Amino acid sequence: MSGENIIIEHTLFAEPIYQIGSFNITNSLINSWLVVFVIIIFGLLLRNKIKLIPRGLQNFFETIIEALLGLADSVTGSREKSYKFFPLIFSFFIFILLNNWLGLLPGIGSIGQIVVEHGERIFVPWFRGGTADINTTIALAVFGVIASHVFGVIAIGVWSYFNKFVNIKSFLEIPKKIKANPAVILANPINAFIGIIEIVAEISKVASLSFRLFGNIFAGEVLLASIAALFAFGAPIPFIFLEILVGLIQALVFSILILSYMTMATAAHAEH
Repeated sequence: MSGENIIIEHTLFAEPIYQIGSFNITNSLINSWLVVFVIIIFGLLLRNKIKLIPRGLQNFFETIIEALLGLADSVTGSREKSYKFFPLIFSFFIFILLNNWLGLLPGIGSIGQIVVEHGERIFVPWFRGGTADINTTIALAVFGVIASHVFGVIAIGVWSYFNKFVNIKSFLEIPKKIKANPAVILANPINAFIGIIEIVAEISKVASLSFRLFGNIFAGEVLLASIAALFAFGAPIPFIFLEILVGLIQALVFSILILSYMTMATAAHAEH
């Protein structure tokens, strides 16, 4: 839309705000840095007030963490595994949740600068929800999937984990088992082919995680901007509450999916 010859538009890509050499600092990157800063400051303040007998804010957060641990137990089936994965999963959850919600704060999208492109004055906001940028969600998805593989290698060993994808073991077992079971000539190559399908599945995990999160958050911001442009007062409020709920659900879904990938990766191949 436009007003006073100033164009306001929502782009699929994050807009650059500042450049250091060939490195672009985008509005979504600034938003992500702000979230990290808030997490660090809040963590330091909370750490200094931790007591053996929880009270007030500490009691509130311990209740939330205990509830999330219970949810993690339902995925991992083991409190021991939940303790192992929880620090990373909870970090995913908090970072994504704050990025989802920060873009909903009043005034965030109206603070920015005006740039001139092709003779047109275009408003570029300084802040954009980090998860409304496909680059951020892809980075989170890649990191989460790689972390699941790292945990898998640590849990079942390099050779066993490698054979879940490139099943050399199936071919090596054919000469040993062919006399007792001639069917291995067909069965074992099929097992090796299934491993190749697993590789494709790992790539699809990254696409699924990143596009789901990006699509929901970006669409929500566009919806709110459109409603605010049509009805500036009152009408956007129900949609803001809806997007708050969507932001919470998407952060939870992303975190639970990464947790399930870690759980499957650390299970033995036969168990999986």
